[in-house]
Amino acid sequence: MTISTHQAPPLVTLRGVTKTFGDVVALDDVTTDLNRHTSTALIGGNGAGKTTLLRILAGVYRPTEGSATFAEGDMTAHRRKIGVMTESTGLHLRLTAWENIRFHARLFGVEDGLARERSEALATQLGLGAALDRRTEGFSRGMRQKTALMRALVHEPELLLLDEPTAGLDITSARAVRGLIESLVDEGRGVMWSTHDLTAAKVCGHVLVMHNGQLVADGSLESVLEAHGAGHLEDLYLTLTNEATPEFKAGMEGDS
Repeated sequence: MTISTHQAPPLVTLRGVTKTFGDVVALDDVTTDLNRHTSTALIGGNGAGKTTLLRILAGVYRPTEGSATFAEGDMTAHRRKIGVMTESTGLHLRLTAWENIRFHARLFGVEDGLARERSEALATQLGLGAALDRRTEGFSRGMRQKTALMRALVHEPELLLLDEPTAGLDITSARAVRGLIESLVDEGRGVMWSTHDLTAAKVCGHVLVMHNGQLVADGSLESVLEAHGAGHLEDLYLTLTNEATPEFKAGMEGDS
């Protein structure tokens, strides 16, 4: 993936973002920037706050405290510039892949001819061209993932938010998805993917590690490994989320 060397302002700025639901603190004082030309891996266990952060970035939630801005405006005012792919995909299974994409495209003001042209190009890149006019209820999980990704991209968003985009994909399909994401980053988009796949995270230029609603690591993979004295992303993750063995933690403390 491309690591940004551009000096443009951040695509997204989060400052002191806190989100509570009653007495539950889902996000606790999160501050970071997301840049164009950059793929960001959002890593964390269940309940770490990843989904809440994605929903704030998508403009679905507003922070209880702090601010989330897209370029120079509130996230909720820029939803048309954001594409979202959820892990559940949310496809209408009685519709074809194209009909699912067209419905989404119309909501974003993309006329059918242009939407079809973009869909065919994306389907070819993802190896789904022959299935574009088939009903999605007969699709494999991987085919549904690809359809959901195409749907999220048809309006050409500046920021793409992905929830486990390679989950359930075979090696060939996962590589195709990563290749597409890489091309989007090269075009100048910002991409964030929430993932449990640390192997996939290693190809991202920016890494965020969440734990108990807090951002416990933020930076390039090389910088966060160096800052915490870890040799591998797996070691870093286990240490920051308090899941490492006592022996490994003691070694980390001795190296710091």
